[in-house]
Amino acid sequence: MARAYSASEVLAKKVPAIPFEGKWRDAFGEPGRTGVWLIWGQSANGKSSFAMQLARELCKYGKVAYNSLEESLSLSFQQNMQRCRMGEVGGRFLVLDRESLEELSLRLDKQRSPDFVIIDSLQYTGLNYAEYKRLKEKHPKKLFIFISHADGDRPKGATATKVQYDADMKILVQGYRAICKGRYIPEAGQHYSIWAEAEAKYWGVEAEK
Repeated sequence: MARAYSASEVLAKKVPAIPFEGKWRDAFGEPGRTGVWLIWGQSANGKSSFAMQLARELCKYGKVAYNSLEESLSLSFQQNMQRCRMGEVGGRFLVLDRESLEELSLRLDKQRSPDFVIIDSLQYTGLNYAEYKRLKEKHPKKLFIFISHADGDRPKGATATKVQYDADMKILVQGYRAICKGRYIPEAGQHYSIWAEAEAKYWGVEAEK
């Protein structure tokens, strides 16, 4: 029989968190360092830009691997890296060019392997839900961040829908805003602005200075 914990034991337990600051903390609070995030949104709404900005921010707290299954090392991917000045983060950022999930899992078994893994996209992995669960349960000390296509304002496909329910952090990207929909909502109405000018044009508001 599995152990049961008292309320005081649970409250005293120290769960490692990402100490976001500034606009990142305002939008996403201090989420756990392990588990699963799901980011989804329609094409041309800022999803790829947000994923790269997030990768840069996470480099402050550990090593990040970005598995580019969909774009590979295309010109658009390179330009996205340039906009986010990823050359400044040094060895904390690792780009994987369409690495299979079997190879990725072996990589994560090694010492000093990445702490945070961004997989773009969930649809390109070909994972079903059982395979997804095996991957995350094999690496409980890692944070997996899956990027997903969208069907309207919902993640696209059966696996993505199930991952959405399972994920600790759920982030909808719409109109160059990243909107927290998950368990770590810090304050109602907050969001992360991906590109202020494009956001203002989409939402019909004045761009923040």
